[in-house]
Amino acid sequence: MYKNIAIIGSSGSIGGALLKQLALRPETEKIYAFSRNLPSESLTKIICHRLNYNDESSIAQAASIASEDIPLDLVLVATGILQDGEIMPEKSLRDLSSEKFQYLFAVNTILPALIAKHFLPKLDKDKCSIFAAISARVGSISDNHLGGWYAYRASKAALNMVIKNAAIEMGRRYKEAIIVGLHPGTVDSKLSKPFQDHVPKDKLFTPEYSAERLLTVLEHLTPEDSGKCFAWDGKEVKP
Repeated sequence: MYKNIAIIGSSGSIGGALLKQLALRPETEKIYAFSRNLPSESLTKIICHRLNYNDESSIAQAASIASEDIPLDLVLVATGILQDGEIMPEKSLRDLSSEKFQYLFAVNTILPALIAKHFLPKLDKDKCSIFAAISARVGSISDNHLGGWYAYRASKAALNMVIKNAAIEMGRRYKEAIIVGLHPGTVDSKLSKPFQDHVPKDKLFTPEYSAERLLTVLEHLTPEDSGKCFAWDGKEVKP
């Protein structure tokens, strides 16, 4: 049961779907929804705040706001970027640039790491609590058989290492904490739009379906799963 929840990236496709589904659960008491743009949801359980992703003090303040009354049971990080129209995944080495690497690492790795820095200490120590960040199967080194997408793959692989490190450190003091990455599948969103032609119809998920599956995955995890990455179908994504 998640009574006090924080969702970072709540105005995105997956974040918005997670927000809506969790808000409809009777056991949910409060959801702190953080994003650059305020979400459209108006349910009484949802407390919306703007968050400046480029300002660590804003992240620290958000963590304090969300845990002011009681510790957090669930923190979901639904931020991330694959392309933005100008920056597209690389097909070969000749497409690499330091600007792409810096931008994707800032969004996909550094931001979730700083969120973990400030939100993880706000988890409930006395019972099972969860910190989950949206990762990607393409961040798996052992599962990479196609190549390409250098900066995106590397940024998600680095995120998975941050999750592993945080799980080890937090596990020493927060024995019941679960810290994981989540692969949502290919979701019909602006992020995946340029690549949907190559995705089978039954593998292109609505945000609502992906969110439902991810929440189901979280419900079946135990502290022994902390530090790992799991896909929408509950299967572990190998490093």
